[in-house]
Amino acid sequence: MDFSGPPRKPRSEQILPRINVVFLLLIFFLMTSQIAPPDPFELTPPTANQEGEATAEPTLYISATGTLHFDGTEGPQALNRLAPLAGDTDVLLIKADAQLAASTLAKTLTAVTQAGFASVEIVVAGP
Repeated sequence: MDFSGPPRKPRSEQILPRINVVFLLLIFFLMTSQIAPPDPFELTPPTANQEGEATAEPTLYISATGTLHFDGTEGPQALNRLAPLAGDTDVLLIKADAQLAASTLAKTLTAVTQAGFASVEIVVAGP
């Protein structure tokens, strides 16, 4: 006499292979993504009517008070740290605040030119 319950049917769907695929996709997306660091201080970009994509890689930040920031360095030392990159690329991306005085921006552009950058792209917001 056999008092055991009825034999269980094997599950037709296996969940483990699906979990493995999802886990591998998660690892793939984490490895291939680039997380952009936040701006060193809050900036409100100036507005402009022209649109275009910024293509420059090194980015110089300028606050409303004229404080320069590049790669963790603030003040005049930011330009000193930026100067060696002028040989690698001729274009510099500038993110400046809309409240920045034009005379301060002009002085900064002169210093950037003297550092060896031939061209500058300034980030602006659309209308």
